[in-house]
Amino acid sequence: MEYKLHNGSGGLCCKSCSRQNTKLNTYDWLADIPGNAEESDLVEVQFKNTRKGYYRNSNKLKLEKGDVVAVEATPGHDIGTVTLTGRLVPLQMKRSHYKPETEIKRIYRKAKPVDMDKFNEAKGKEHATMIRARQIATNLNLNMKIGDVEYQGDGNKAIFYYIADERVDFRQLIKVLAEAFRVRIEMKQIGARQEAGRIGGIGPCGRELCCATWMTSFISVSTSAARYQDISLNPQKLAGQCAKLKCCLNYEVDCYVEAQKRLPSREIELLTQDATYYFFKSDILSNQITYSTDKNFGANTVTISGKRAFEIIGLNRKGIKPDSLHEEQERIEPKRTVDLVEQESLTRFDKRRGGNEGG
Repeated sequence: MEYKLHNGSGGLCCKSCSRQNTKLNTYDWLADIPGNAEESDLVEVQFKNTRKGYYRNSNKLKLEKGDVVAVEATPGHDIGTVTLTGRLVPLQMKRSHYKPETEIKRIYRKAKPVDMDKFNEAKGKEHATMIRARQIATNLNLNMKIGDVEYQGDGNKAIFYYIADERVDFRQLIKVLAEAFRVRIEMKQIGARQEAGRIGGIGPCGRELCCATWMTSFISVSTSAARYQDISLNPQKLAGQCAKLKCCLNYEVDCYVEAQKRLPSREIELLTQDATYYFFKSDILSNQITYSTDKNFGANTVTISGKRAFEIIGLNRKGIKPDSLHEEQERIEPKRTVDLVEQESLTRFDKRRGGNEGG
């Protein structure tokens, strides 16, 4: 039996995960539904790195995810990869705050070999152009860093991405760049996080950077997110490759804030018949608190649940001091520890087998 593939990837996978740049990938869960592509004539097209645009398929081309197309640009045309078609495109436009009054340009055609030759020639000049542009900016004494250069598919225009802490007057720079490279110049200011997303890399978690794969918007990250999660305030550990606080500090902070509400304040002391206990440390997600009889270091530490801590606080307010922090049942029947090494022992079944044989 012969199998014929109809997706843009040319590989053994469904249309929803076909070939494209992995950065800012959108999973099209409607791709395999018949007639989905005809539901809307709008198409999402991705260019270099994180730049995306929305275009109208006015020529009724049969486009699928992964197809390389030539689209309308000012001036000339640009080359990009189709990343989304069908009824999800209008939803994606709404999600990215695309203004309704914005003019939607057209898709001309699927890219031809001639288009790809021009495209590859233009892309081959990007690195050399960036190095030269940095030298020109330095000679003009401009306090800015040119982080990347992106040529349009036909080579008639170049976008210079730059980083600057203050407002920069780059009118003279545009004139010099236009004379040096003989193309139309566009300047775009980006932040440190956007630059890291454009460059890419591997994070300490072992995965590709979030800003280079799926993050479309960057919200501020503060050290309070680390405090809520009891993370050590070590700048070397908290900073990402962009030298800013890691975006992933915000991922679980809401869960920690919610779990923190089920624990008493760290300032509250617990009183028993024998001693006064002070907060030492806590495991927020497991709802466990460790108390110590000394304020400065761990001495006679006792770990109890948040529920038990609230019970003792209630008793203390009534003037009652319990015998100990633990409940009576916990003291009589201590939990049996599990020996993980014993579980993996090669002889762990010998005793049981011998007992069965004897019986």
